[in-house]
Amino acid sequence: MLSHRNGNLSMVYFQDFVLEGFESGLETQALLFAVFLALYMVTVLGNFLMIIVITLDSHLHSPMYFFLKNLSFVDLCYSSVIAPNALANYFSSSKVITFAGCATQLFFFSLLGTTECFLLGVMAYDRFMAICSPLRYPITMCQSVCTCLVLGAYCGGCFNSVVQTNFTFHLPFCSSNRINHFFCDVPPLLQIACGNTAINELLLFGICGLIIVGVTFVILISYGYITVTILRMRTGAGRRKVFSTCGSHMTAVTLFFGTAFVMYAQPGAIESMEQGKVVSVFYTLVIPMLNPLIYSLRNKDVKEALGRLGQKHMAI
Repeated sequence: MLSHRNGNLSMVYFQDFVLEGFESGLETQALLFAVFLALYMVTVLGNFLMIIVITLDSHLHSPMYFFLKNLSFVDLCYSSVIAPNALANYFSSSKVITFAGCATQLFFFSLLGTTECFLLGVMAYDRFMAICSPLRYPITMCQSVCTCLVLGAYCGGCFNSVVQTNFTFHLPFCSSNRINHFFCDVPPLLQIACGNTAINELLLFGICGLIIVGVTFVILISYGYITVTILRMRTGAGRRKVFSTCGSHMTAVTLFFGTAFVMYAQPGAIESMEQGKVVSVFYTLVIPMLNPLIYSLRNKDVKEALGRLGQKHMAI
């Protein structure tokens, strides 16, 4: 913002931001609040239940469910970084978020989103080892290896988050403090920056594009080998079991990477914020809500574990 002081022009930098969210009438705002609240409640309950079931049921203490438990934890935190503040803003006239609050939200959003991306790649590799090398699987995917893979996913997420947050908040925000979004993300923040954002855009598309393409490549290679192995199976029951397990993962991968690519890995995403807000609802609320449903409804082991947990609860 430019202001006159003693006849000279000077820069005024904003200390707070305003999250504009979805601009609409009161009835539409009330409907959006109800939808956001319902999505968030189902997300919390579904992912929390998955974590509890996998932790308590000894039949699910395997690498696949160790990764699934971590995915549920990431989804739970991922939505919680965005949804509570977005819901509170529906009842706020100012919709203000501080500079530090915005930076913190962006950091954890980027950290958890990138971590989920890497986790989906790790889960594909786990299925590849389980199906294509079943005899070596217990040794290759031992507890220490699984822990290192999960820590690696978090480290990769932390790296991307530090880079994106640091470069974004080193920009001067002096043209406007109104963010055309319902949470702090890189594309809408670059829109209101009054400095040169070319490096930031290059980092956004470069790093995020590299991560998305790299992890997608790992997933495609893994499932290419899995497909060949399935076609060599002699029994139809074995094929159906593998397809059931891998189908859940592929559904989750398609949903997550499809929306991530639209938002971060294509030129022009920064200019289309209205489309970006709708897409953001999918990967911040809808997908974290669907993941536990996808993995539980299409997974016989999880359904049986839920049944056992329910029987124990009834017996108490």
